[in-house]
Amino acid sequence: MRKHPLILAALAGAATVPGFAPFEWYVLPVLTLAILIGLWQTAANPRAAALTGFVFGLAFFICGVSWVYVSMHDFGAMPAWLAIALTLLLCAYLALFPAATGWVCRALDCRSNLVALLAVPAVWMLTEWLRGWLFTGFPWLAIGYSQLPASPLAGYIPVVGVYGASLLTLASAALLLVGAKPALASADQRPLPVLLSLLDKPWLLLLVAIWAGGLALKNVAWTAPIGEPLSVALVQGNIGQDLKWRDDRVQSTLSAYRGFVVASDARLTVLPETALPLFLHNVPREYLEGLAAHMSKSNGDILIGVPERSDARTYFNSVLSIGSAPAQFYRKSHLVPFGEFVPMKFLFGWFLDVAQIPLADFARGDESQQPLAVAGQQVAVNICYEDAFGAEIARQLPQATLLVNVSNVAWFGRSIAPQQHLQISQARALETGRPMLRATNTGMTAIIDPQGRVQSVAPEFTATVVRGVVRGYAGVTPYVRWTDWPAIIVALLLVAGVWLGRFLRRSDK
Repeated sequence: MRKHPLILAALAGAATVPGFAPFEWYVLPVLTLAILIGLWQTAANPRAAALTGFVFGLAFFICGVSWVYVSMHDFGAMPAWLAIALTLLLCAYLALFPAATGWVCRALDCRSNLVALLAVPAVWMLTEWLRGWLFTGFPWLAIGYSQLPASPLAGYIPVVGVYGASLLTLASAALLLVGAKPALASADQRPLPVLLSLLDKPWLLLLVAIWAGGLALKNVAWTAPIGEPLSVALVQGNIGQDLKWRDDRVQSTLSAYRGFVVASDARLTVLPETALPLFLHNVPREYLEGLAAHMSKSNGDILIGVPERSDARTYFNSVLSIGSAPAQFYRKSHLVPFGEFVPMKFLFGWFLDVAQIPLADFARGDESQQPLAVAGQQVAVNICYEDAFGAEIARQLPQATLLVNVSNVAWFGRSIAPQQHLQISQARALETGRPMLRATNTGMTAIIDPQGRVQSVAPEFTATVVRGVVRGYAGVTPYVRWTDWPAIIVALLLVAGVWLGRFLRRSDK
């Protein structure tokens, strides 16, 4: 670790990405983060630890979220050099959080195994949570997502959420490192003696207890089904992003979605985000009336992603429900910076001129919107990026019986972004104990059960419909009741305890 720490940090950061979807090698982040903690322990000073964390984070995010280049260059018509520069700038910004973790942990003297076990998981979780809300937040690739859906640590997600799972994943990595170091440093390096020596360590009991606890929690039913089974149809239109907003393709798009709807007798049908490439007031009235009449035959409703204009300067990314229930709206409230709105236009207004992104300046919907009463259910709707924010999804609970996400990730082409987004939706289902229905333009359209497991999923880049039967669920998980606060409070107490101990030791000297 001492000879080439930055190279090892970069390799470990890159190797962390397969821990997430679509690979889901959930043990891998435990191993790579153990390496990172070991590098921090051997760092000469906090500054060196910060640099190590930055290099780890830069490699991690370049490999994990560089698909933003596709949206800016391939579909936003941004020059390649500028798209590359902005992608690297985003990844460098995100890497500041692991860098800050390294600096703080080394300043707290994480060379001590006890400090490493207590402070590193806590500080990592707090900086990850900070990344999830600072400048409207970018919580993508929070470490806790890597534990979905198969890892025993996923059992903690209905209790403490994804950030709590991040804390436990880092704790597992620290335990692995602290326990393995004496055995691996021993003179006898034969595999069997090393393994046997590991089995005799108290740390292993704690590590096993954490993972066994998660496994036991996976068997707890926090919520229960209510009402009658509900037939659903989730439409994946597969309209290319380069064709979506062309005037000569509007009628064919409307016809395609109408064909999907009338071919189904499901009680709840869901179309993707901005499925109709017109402002709502420009959609032919007879078109909407025809869809509503068809849904009323089965006493059902349809959710339609459509931009909605309230005046000449104000428009929303909305979902409209029509059918047997009265028409209702959900308006997206958590917008994507530089994709759906431009922050600080006096400084970044040039972005609108360089990136050719349709409807890049949406207005925000109300944060306190209620579930839509459709198809005999209370449906908590969220649009695309919004389901990356667990505490915001929980606002509509416990009233909501179902979750629905409508997305258009065609912006990211044939990258791993859609699979990562599906994993994020799985976390929201598990946190809330509710089924999640996902209707996307190009993938991954899916039905997810309350345990976060994918029940049905459409192949990417195909025009198809995912059909199934789901139940509404009632009840409150601990996460819905308390959201991220228990994990945040525990992490703050751990950091405060380590800092206080260090302060007292200095005072004694």
